[in-house]
Amino acid sequence: QTINPSTMSTPGGSNISTDQLKARYVGTGHADMSKYDWMTNQHRDTYASHVSHYDQLSYFAVAQNESVGRTRAQFLEKMIQPCGPPPPKKDIGGLIDK
Repeated sequence: QTINPSTMSTPGGSNISTDQLKARYVGTGHADMSKYDWMTNQHRDTYASHVSHYDQLSYFAVAQNESVGRTRAQFLEKMIQPCGPPPPKKDIGGLIDK
């Protein structure tokens, strides 16, 4: 039996293709994804994990000497642009015409 690495199975046993997996989970990325987009997804996932796990959130709150609510608000604020503003887009239209 050969194993196809582009398919995975669900707990029910049915197969899921890579395209279906990427459609379901936005952060899995694709070949055309920029470094900025990938890093932004990683940082947002990390902040979401910190906010959703109370013990982890309280650890950060104690380490920063802040309340849990204030730390949660800071993490949620950082999720807007976790890596700063996006880099400027390159204009490749002028390169093609030449």
